[in-house]
Amino acid sequence: MTRLRKPLGRCAKFSAILVLALLGALPVPALERERLFGPEIKTGDYKHPASFTELHNGDLFVVFFSGRGEYKDNQAAVFGSRLKAGMRRWSKPVSIASNPFHALGNAVIWEAPDHVVWLFYVTRYGELWSDSRITAKVSRDEAKTWSEPFQVTFEAGTMVRNRPILLTGGQWLLPVYHEIGTDPELDDPRNRSFFLRYDPTKKAWTESNRIGSRLGNIQPAPAVIDGDHLVAFCRRGGNYDGRPDGWMVRTESRDGGRTWSEGIDSALPNPNAAVDFLRLTSGHHLLVYNHSFTNRTPLTAAVSVDGAKTFSRRLDLETDPKGDFGYPTALQTRDGKIHVLYTSDERTVVRRIVLTEADLKSGESTR
Repeated sequence: MTRLRKPLGRCAKFSAILVLALLGALPVPALERERLFGPEIKTGDYKHPASFTELHNGDLFVVFFSGRGEYKDNQAAVFGSRLKAGMRRWSKPVSIASNPFHALGNAVIWEAPDHVVWLFYVTRYGELWSDSRITAKVSRDEAKTWSEPFQVTFEAGTMVRNRPILLTGGQWLLPVYHEIGTDPELDDPRNRSFFLRYDPTKKAWTESNRIGSRLGNIQPAPAVIDGDHLVAFCRRGGNYDGRPDGWMVRTESRDGGRTWSEGIDSALPNPNAAVDFLRLTSGHHLLVYNHSFTNRTPLTAAVSVDGAKTFSRRLDLETDPKGDFGYPTALQTRDGKIHVLYTSDERTVVRRIVLTEADLKSGESTR
């Protein structure tokens, strides 16, 4: 007669988990995944990129640019959708910014400490992104109604991609960049990231220096390390063919974002794709990016516990080798959860993954 095995006791279970941890074989956590919008939402097949913020009432608000495509669509608009606190269904996306004469682009949503919600987006006045300027609207009623649009920048080629960050003293920093050139398949090595610092008491913007680097760089993602010490990671320049020296660009500020160092190659690959960088409530830092020299896959979350000097744990959020997972935006909500918003399926689907910092500890050790 076969004897039945007794179930593992608590000590045995703990020992098994400990062995798996020591071997680096802990299973990847089952992350919460959501497909927000796709071709079934008739805003236009193209839905890219997307951004979101947590409002002071607990709602999440998402914005995305949508139309027929990236170029030659003056009917494209910025759409917004709300997930009310405690609910599971997003509202129907509605147009919150449009222009009957000019195409739009990247949209960024952010609630300031005074509860004013800022919408920044790109308006393109010609055929290329180098013809763009940054436009904005504000809402004072939790993104229900919006002001008339107003210009933030007037220089051709200025654009926005990542959310502002709050600085010591109550000022905040908007990451922006400047593009030149006439080839849509090449990011010119003269492209530069820089920052606009906003003083809410004076209602005035001041501009930082512009950050040069070996291949050029755009779309900076900044975070506070400590006090006035800031670090930003940027998308590298060049073409989209992939290159073995295509590293993500890193720059630092020691004076609260007023001036920045020359951009240097980091130790992380970049396939000419957007990244996001976030200081967590624990004081650790999260970087979300495509860990590849050539493709926008995998989509990876990496955590640093030493002030962004190194990233000791790396967890792949999406791994389909044939997939494309682009323009991630990371947000930590008041409950401590980390949300990553991104687009896929050739920029036609908006997706979200929800995880915790504890989930990141199950990722691959990079040491």
